[in-house]
Amino acid sequence: MFAVIKTGGKQYRVAANDLLKIEKVEANVGDIVEIGHVLAHGEGENVTFGAPFVDGALVTAEVVEQGKNRTVIAFKKRRRQNSRRKIGHRQLLTTVRISEILLGGAKPAKKAAIKAEAKAEVAAEAAPKEAKAKKGAPKEEAKAEAVAAPLFKAPKGEPNDLTVIKGIGPVAAKDLAEQGIITFAQLAKLSDKDVAKIDEHMPFSADQIKDWREQAKELAKK
Repeated sequence: MFAVIKTGGKQYRVAANDLLKIEKVEANVGDIVEIGHVLAHGEGENVTFGAPFVDGALVTAEVVEQGKNRTVIAFKKRRRQNSRRKIGHRQLLTTVRISEILLGGAKPAKKAAIKAEAKAEVAAEAAPKEAKAKKGAPKEEAKAEAVAAPLFKAPKGEPNDLTVIKGIGPVAAKDLAEQGIITFAQLAKLSDKDVAKIDEHMPFSADQIKDWREQAKELAKK
């Protein structure tokens, strides 16, 4: 027998002893939770659909683990506006094992023992992910260090006021200085390869940088 349930705004097709992750349910590990939103149930080709829910149908599940999903990054950049926004989100999840599919108003069995088998399955699923995370940690650290390093080496001496260039404000000038660009001469000598590097790693378009380069050539002559 199977059932289609709705929880956390999502739908799942479940059967007895299925292990699945749903949006967080307020319960302790080992508790039995009831999911009354049963959209359909059936066995083989015989399927009963609700309108929208099946009357008297109930699915019970045992809470195996409380945890979080992987981090999702939302990054937004407005070209030529010098605007960036980065937000991370980790969805809270509850791992449950389906205990019973009850029909016709039947009462669930009151049993909330934590099954060793369920705990072992969760640990087995988590082990490869932890090993992969540890394996990739040195690469991620090296990548973070590479990103943190300035794109260019700043020259010695007094910096120029880059805000004189049309299109470069105080914030853009600060961003350029953090990447080692502090003089008109540096901007004037940027190659197309350098322009592409800045376009890739900074919130400035290639057209913007090329325009700044032409202005910097005139200012560098003075």
